[in-house]
Amino acid sequence: MSQTTTLNVLLFAGLKQAAKTHTLAVEVQRDATVEDLLNTLSAAHPYLAAALSQCRVAVDQEFVAADHPLVGATEIALIPPVSGGTNVDFLVRAEPLSLAEVVACVEHPGAGGLVTFTGNVRRHSRGKTIVQLEYEAYVPMAVSRMRSLAEEIHGAVEGSRVAIHHRIGTLTVGETAVVIAASAPHRAQAFDACRRAIEALKESVPIWKRELSEDGEAWWGQGP
Repeated sequence: MSQTTTLNVLLFAGLKQAAKTHTLAVEVQRDATVEDLLNTLSAAHPYLAAALSQCRVAVDQEFVAADHPLVGATEIALIPPVSGGTNVDFLVRAEPLSLAEVVACVEHPGAGGLVTFTGNVRRHSRGKTIVQLEYEAYVPMAVSRMRSLAEEIHGAVEGSRVAIHHRIGTLTVGETAVVIAASAPHRAQAFDACRRAIEALKESVPIWKRELSEDGEAWWGQGP
């Protein structure tokens, strides 16, 4: 008898949009728990990892804990946050990024200033004419580090909020690789928070880029 089983997992809202499907088939061990399922999903679909960390899991229409066994489950659903929307503050994904989506993570009535940074693939770099960039990331650690650096910024810049979305995969010239939004009670604080975020992202988040130029030369470096 096979030691694995295939589970069909229902997706909703932002998860469904990101995965471009309402259902994902996931192969797990027969004695798998909810935590095992989420780990398997994150490994198979790294662009969902950040969103999965904010979801609750329902088994047969009841919310369950991480150690809940999945043996005998007939319906499994991933439930994004209901209140406060489905925005994810820190995200690494293969799909195109949305400035509006990132801004929505940080805007609120107390934000007198809101600053954004959008990093696009440029035509020229280091004297070369660029054809495309390839971004690679250690996704779980990248998201965790984004969250940690944002907490550091929140502590340093009073009242600030920061959100960071980064793209992975192959990007052509003009496509957006990273979007950062920062809000604060006043504009100077918002500018400060956004500047801190982009500098920290370049220094300590495990995301790399490979530049492919017209002469075929490639180069790996820290993103974005």
